[in-house]
Amino acid sequence: MSKQTKAVIIGAGIGGLGIAALLAKKSYDVEVYEKLSEPGGRAREFSANGFRFDMGPSWYMMPDVFEEFFNLLGEDIADHFSLQKLTPSYRIFLQSSNTHYDFYADRQKNAKLFESLEPGAGAKLNEYLDESARQYDIAKSEFIYRNYDSLFDFFNKRTLKEGRKLQIYRSMQSIIESTFDSEIIRKAMMFQMVLLGTAPKDAPGMYRLMNHVDFDRGIWYPEGGIAALPKALEAMAKKYGAKFTYNAPVSSITTQNGHATGIILEDQTSVTADIVISDADMVHTETSLLSEKDRSFPSSYWQKKTMAPSALILYLGLNRTYDNLMHHNLLFTKDWDQNFKEIFHGTGFPSDPSIYVCAPSKTDATVAPPGCENLFVLVPMAPGVTYNEETLQRWRDKTIEQLESHMQLPGIAESIIYERHYCVENFEQDYNSYKGSALGLAHTLTQSALWRPNNISKKVDNLYYVGANTNPGIGMPTCLISAQTAYKRIEKIKNPSPLTEL
Repeated sequence: MSKQTKAVIIGAGIGGLGIAALLAKKSYDVEVYEKLSEPGGRAREFSANGFRFDMGPSWYMMPDVFEEFFNLLGEDIADHFSLQKLTPSYRIFLQSSNTHYDFYADRQKNAKLFESLEPGAGAKLNEYLDESARQYDIAKSEFIYRNYDSLFDFFNKRTLKEGRKLQIYRSMQSIIESTFDSEIIRKAMMFQMVLLGTAPKDAPGMYRLMNHVDFDRGIWYPEGGIAALPKALEAMAKKYGAKFTYNAPVSSITTQNGHATGIILEDQTSVTADIVISDADMVHTETSLLSEKDRSFPSSYWQKKTMAPSALILYLGLNRTYDNLMHHNLLFTKDWDQNFKEIFHGTGFPSDPSIYVCAPSKTDATVAPPGCENLFVLVPMAPGVTYNEETLQRWRDKTIEQLESHMQLPGIAESIIYERHYCVENFEQDYNSYKGSALGLAHTLTQSALWRPNNISKKVDNLYYVGANTNPGIGMPTCLISAQTAYKRIEKIKNPSPLTEL
């Protein structure tokens, strides 16, 4: 397409920012419209009472994906923010034993821990991770960066050969349980599936590549917090000419004779475009922004889909610190299987929840006043749950009690000097998230790769999608990859692996 081609992007989440930067670099006329007041979507931040909180994502994983994306734009990621590798990567607390274990991106340290928990598990870990690393390389070269239009795109000669190695038709739970016997090892190897919005028993075996991402490549922290990433992406897009309009919710996508022609904002401003790209929630885009005749899927299609959990999030500012917390901390409930049933199929708060606690002030002194602690507390729960303020307060109180009793945080309730809650309704209101899911479509077998909603409309020419609900899926790295696959789609590039030049 020519230099004058105008691309309008709905939403400034990671996917929207990524495609804005790519198209602007390629000399498209790019305009981005975002309903919120800042970039990042779920990866935005807020400040209050001397504390600065990342509002959503807190795990910076797959640093190679981010570095390669910046390189594609002719940029060095180190010029935008520095990265610190977390050591240990995280600490796991077991409710069943009231003890904790530290895990590292260090095979030798992890093998020693695994061996102490289960004789022979240290050697099995290295063998397992060797295979996970091979699967990661296969996925990057053949699957994650690929656009899918038919069975032939997935089941071609190369992918059939390599795909067999991914164990697509075995679940992660089956693979892990057949390899390790220790409770803590099994849970440590499976919890990453929650980051993909999926229960381990429903996650295809190809996602064992996440164990390589975790145990080999490590967990990182960007200087300035996770929000440093969307700020950098916005800066790059602006550098190449992209224009951003905030506090500008979109009410509809306009079409004519089966072609996307632009958008209409809620204030009735009309914006024309040659192509439209939606980084908004795909269900919202399909059911609210498009007329019925222009929808790729009927409402009944989405009602049958498995959504990733929602969450109760507590943003807590404390007037003290706790030595037994690391940057990332996980408390695993005793009844692991029951908890997963409740967060995927329940109708309320989990009866005995697992809890994630991020304490970025352990790494970054700028996120809290001196002598204070910044805590991001997340409890996964079922999407679509309804509640009132009294119910929310009861859930909050139960969470605080769990932190005090099972994560050994005595006196935490009395130490809170700032508090904000975020739950199902907030995800719906701020991100138009279907059923208030915190992440989007879960990564089950029938919602991955070829079977995930495509990034191009079936009904409207020049209408594309980026973000968590299209390929490759949930997570900041994968949303950024979705920008590259959409770019390939727009530029008609047939390439299954990461691009090295635009």
